Amino acid sequence: MTGLGAVFRPQLPPERLRSIARLADDVGLEELWLWEDCFLEGGISTAAAALAWTERVRVGVGLLPVPLRNVALTAMEAATLHRLFPGRATLGVGHGVQDWMEQVGARAESPTTLLREHLDALRALLRGERLTTQGGRYVRLDDVALDWPPPAESAVPVFAGATGPRTLRLTGEAADGTILDAATPPAGVRRARRLIDEGRRAAGRTGAHPVVVYLLTATGPDAEARLRAELTAEGRSAIPDLGVAGDAPAVAKAVQALVDAGADSVILQPTADEPDPEGFIRFTAQEVRPLVP
Repeated sequence: MTGLGAVFRPQLPPERLRSIARLADDVGLEELWLWEDCFLEGGISTAAAALAWTERVRVGVGLLPVPLRNVALTAMEAATLHRLFPGRATLGVGHGVQDWMEQVGARAESPTTLLREHLDALRALLRGERLTTQGGRYVRLDDVALDWPPPAESAVPVFAGATGPRTLRLTGEAADGTILDAATPPAGVRRARRLIDEGRRAAGRTGAHPVVVYLLTATGPDAEARLRAELTAEGRSAIPDLGVAGDAPAVAKAVQALVDAGADSVILQPTADEPDPEGFIRFTAQEVRPLVP
């Protein structure tokens, strides 16, 4: 079955998260995704709060910028969430926005090398391994292991965000799933799948590799205007088939187009000026979900 969820955008103040997370649980939303955007809200802190306030909804963080985080810290926090809330957390890592990384003095000369080293070490630590990686360019660990790794019987997936060809191939090689941002139309999902599969073949990996895609979505009487305004502000108005404005059937059709292109989960991303965030959660769970197989 196609996964369907919605984003709590960090343009909303943190104190709004409690009511929206609880509403998501109450109306049967499957996935609530959070962002760690500079300089808005922390991904792990908001995820822990949302999980604690709810009983059922799965919470994703897409994504944690690896230049900001020592991999041991990422592993400690991921393991803690998975032990406290088994099967309900999905964490993604990625390059982060390079201008923001520059602002905080964390920009890496080779973001792809950093992401590969981070992914390899993070997945190994979450498997309970003890690591020494003195030869790494960025990740250097000396006899490091988690005292409280996730239970051995629970495979903890690590997702990675990607846009460019090199990073998409890398996610196929070194991540358990890929997150594509809302600048990815159906044609972009097909391209991403091809590149991910190239990476998986190169690494000799088999089995499932879920792809999560954000879909910029607007509904209500001014939906088209809000969608166009956001795409224009982001310089994306010329990209065909990007985003959707309209009622539940129109949104479900756009979701299906992404699924047909290779997405496993589609996460509806409201515009930054969404006037009714709670209504958007209800719309996703109660109106769009019944129309998505």
